[in-house]
Amino acid sequence: MSSSDSTPADVVIGIDLGTTNSLAAIMGRDGPRVLVAESASPLIPSVVSFLDDNKHIVGEKARALAIRNPRRTVHSVKRLMGRGLADLGDETTRLAYKIVDTEKSKLVRIDIDGQLYSPQEISALILGEVRRRAESALGTPVTKAVITVPAYFDDAQRQATRDAAQIAGLQALRIVNEPTAAALAYGLDTNREGTIVVYDLGGGTFDVSVLKITQGVYKVAATSGDTHLGGDDFDNAIMDRILGAVSNATGKDLRSQPEALQQIRLSAEAMKMELSTGDVATLEVDIGQDEPVTVRITRDDFEDMIRADIERTLACCRSALADADVEIEDVNDIVFVGGSTRIPLVRKRVTEVFGREPHTELDPDRVVALGAAIQADVISGGNRDLLLLDVIPLSLGLETMGGAFAKLITRNQTVPCSVTEMFSTYADNQSGIDINVYQGERELVADCRKLGSFKLTGLPGMAAGLPRVEVTFLVDADGVLTVKAREQRSGVSASIDVVPSHGLTRDEVKGIVRESIVNAHADFAARELIELSNKARNLIDGTQRVLDMPDLPFPPEQRDELAADIANLRALVEAQDLPGIKKACEVFGEKTQSLADDVIGAAIKQELNTERSL
Repeated sequence: MSSSDSTPADVVIGIDLGTTNSLAAIMGRDGPRVLVAESASPLIPSVVSFLDDNKHIVGEKARALAIRNPRRTVHSVKRLMGRGLADLGDETTRLAYKIVDTEKSKLVRIDIDGQLYSPQEISALILGEVRRRAESALGTPVTKAVITVPAYFDDAQRQATRDAAQIAGLQALRIVNEPTAAALAYGLDTNREGTIVVYDLGGGTFDVSVLKITQGVYKVAATSGDTHLGGDDFDNAIMDRILGAVSNATGKDLRSQPEALQQIRLSAEAMKMELSTGDVATLEVDIGQDEPVTVRITRDDFEDMIRADIERTLACCRSALADADVEIEDVNDIVFVGGSTRIPLVRKRVTEVFGREPHTELDPDRVVALGAAIQADVISGGNRDLLLLDVIPLSLGLETMGGAFAKLITRNQTVPCSVTEMFSTYADNQSGIDINVYQGERELVADCRKLGSFKLTGLPGMAAGLPRVEVTFLVDADGVLTVKAREQRSGVSASIDVVPSHGLTRDEVKGIVRESIVNAHADFAARELIELSNKARNLIDGTQRVLDMPDLPFPPEQRDELAADIANLRALVEAQDLPGIKKACEVFGEKTQSLADDVIGAAIKQELNTERSL
């Protein structure tokens, strides 16, 4: 059944919830199409303006009120999703509306006349308008959607997007990465196969994804990006130039005047667009003096302002290619997504780096929504010839004894996925285990981000190393993580759906991978020391228990030799002598193998020598 033949209850639309504009699309008999309500634009400005009596408007009319109603008009809310005030830095000085954080939450709130709104609530108002216009265009109710997000949105930002959809009365059947959605749209129209790089530079975020497409299977090989880099930053650079010119000419700081700040923001955006087609843009700022302040910016000036940001995007491209093990010359196609790809410098530098012209056949403002509609059609039972295989951006794992980070699911692994590993205890008669879940690329949990925790209780009293704790990490197609733990001998189990209360800061996501490479050698050595020390302690404790058995007959010289070896191994662990511990464990293990076989048995010996401890 195709979506064009669906009953009203089966309608599933694709939604691009953008920083600057949002829109919806649906799959028809002739392919995906953008939904347009009568006498309305398909692009809905992602702007909400609050009026008197708690009323609000969304879209073009809200954007038009930005100057007259600056303190109550909210734009670029996508950049606030899953963020804390500290994450935003000096960006708050360019916003005419007020944002605050709260004591109970690390996430920002928008203050409208003393009423606090979360970014999810504002995004829900935008999604509600998208839904209303989609229903008007289709003539039928809409309750289900596929919604796109930047590929490098972390868990908090993805959860915030799901919350916004729920508030808007929409069931988000799938969260799809924006570059992947764009590749779906291009793949449908061009039937291309091979390796595709999707360069997605929108209003608030940048993503790059490397996809390998074969016989209708879309597999994301790697992704990289920056959730705080986009057209808004280019606008901000022009705003700073304008504000600086006014300050130099008059001594006035317009940042404290919301109406002027909104006007300058809109003027900066207009100048950016003008400089994408012309060589110079001029603005006259009238601040009530005899002569207005004239600000003249050439294209060369503008390119100097944004060059470093463009190079940051290209660094992300190189990182993604390296993760996918793909050389630049092996890339078949480059696909442009996002309105900021219209900037000439972006097109020039991408062409220079990849040695080929990027594809721009589809409107970069609409291509993501079209791809989301294709995925919506697949989910609703339409096109079954397409298979979308996405990836997670950062590794997931848990804390083991000593603060080591055990990665169960590595970054750029295809989702959905499930990984199970076996762990054990480190103390005798341990009745409970704390399961601490982390996200990151370093070897120690101190350098990673904690996502959640739960406790596995009710374990029967056993010697250290005897319990067999099976831990399973399951990531679904939306990137939602579920962690389960089960002690095999007793059957005791526990689980958690990891829903983080706060996302990674803007520098953490882009810096985590870089830090893992810079610190790889030191991190590996630190983790190896922790795990070998744990192994040594298990060997010591297990052997000491045997030596303390009164009825165990073996020669006194063997008992004395083992006691001396135990003392030596303890000293090496205390001294954190990695080479010494490694060598001593090997020798000690050989000496105690026959003893373990005779007394404890092969199963216990395996637990003591091979398993990591929680």
